Amino acid sequence: MANFYRLFRVLLMFFTLSAYSLSFTNFCSPVNNYEIEMPCSVIRTMSVGIGINYGQIANNLPSPSRVAILLRSLNISRVKLYDADPNVLFAFSRSDVNFIIGLGNEYLQNMSDHEEALAWVQQNVQTHISQTQITCITVGNEVFNSNDSQLRSNLLPAMQSVYNALVNLGLDKQVSVTTAHSLNILANSFPPSAGTFKPDLAELIQPILNFHSMVKSPFLINAYPFFAYKDSPAQVPLEYVLFQPNQGMTDPITNLHYDNMLYAQIDAVYAAIKAMGHTDIQVQVSETGWPSQGDMNEVGATPENAGLYNGNLLRRIQSGQGTPAKPSVPIDIYVFALFNEDLKPGPASERNYGLYYPDGTPVYNIGLQGYLPELLYSSSKRNEQKVGISFWPFWWSDLIRGGAK
Repeated sequence: MANFYRLFRVLLMFFTLSAYSLSFTNFCSPVNNYEIEMPCSVIRTMSVGIGINYGQIANNLPSPSRVAILLRSLNISRVKLYDADPNVLFAFSRSDVNFIIGLGNEYLQNMSDHEEALAWVQQNVQTHISQTQITCITVGNEVFNSNDSQLRSNLLPAMQSVYNALVNLGLDKQVSVTTAHSLNILANSFPPSAGTFKPDLAELIQPILNFHSMVKSPFLINAYPFFAYKDSPAQVPLEYVLFQPNQGMTDPITNLHYDNMLYAQIDAVYAAIKAMGHTDIQVQVSETGWPSQGDMNEVGATPENAGLYNGNLLRRIQSGQGTPAKPSVPIDIYVFALFNEDLKPGPASERNYGLYYPDGTPVYNIGLQGYLPELLYSSSKRNEQKVGISFWPFWWSDLIRGGAK
């Protein structure tokens, strides 16, 4: 009888998910009373030019194996980690997901040692790459936001050592090496064509740009128009930062028109790189997003605005347009973030950038209807013994549980 029950559930799962996969591109019901008017076809864009940041500073997140199923249901094939968590990399073995893995700031000093770098790459890249697609390593994150001069000076040697380790292992053609920067490295971002790096960082950034040019790796930035709006809501039009219809602004030097802040920020970085003598380096956005909740002084942090920002961004990427200064260069973006992370320090917004709650429920609806498998337990030891994973869409699991009572 037990075997029959399992077979029945498997067959029901198959037919349910088959119907679900055929219909969820047109399924846009309200979520938590926050319905954003977005075309449901935006889910298809997650495989074109868009990736997701998978942070884990939380104590209530689903297991990596369940997350792998959620991302597959969303057609997400590009994921960025902030570490090289072996549990995550193992859970995505033999999948179509490409990973950016991270090497934290705390490791930079050790990575200046070639043997340490080689050992790290062997353990965190070579061990997994035959089964899990690792395409990039970010060495440090927003290092120049720190006032630690030693940390800053360790960044480039660490990048070079990690790259050399990849070369020694024959992996440099598969895996690139870069680092992610905050937009605070810019001294000027307006107009975009006048973008420049801060003078005190120039001597550090110049050799990093030379490194990128030599190894053909991208320059990563974490760009958040939300911060600009939060700090100056009376001066920054909300429509301009949310990709909504607005008058925009025209660069007086190039006469290029901008209808959103993110593209202006990207082009300001391109201009700053050009001012340092390079036109052969691609800028990619390693983080961007909008919080659905914040503290009282965090103006604009609402589910409505978060849904508009991310939904309109996905639609822009789907259209294939570039920035005004680089119209033929595809925009490459990683949305921040997959889940709300309840243990992140700082203001409330830091814990509310997720597209999903940890239980798989969308925080707001932008047409990204996925499913998170529930955990099954034995009836005799329901709170003690994990038996397996049920591949139900999260909304169907709730229905089954409700009907079984």
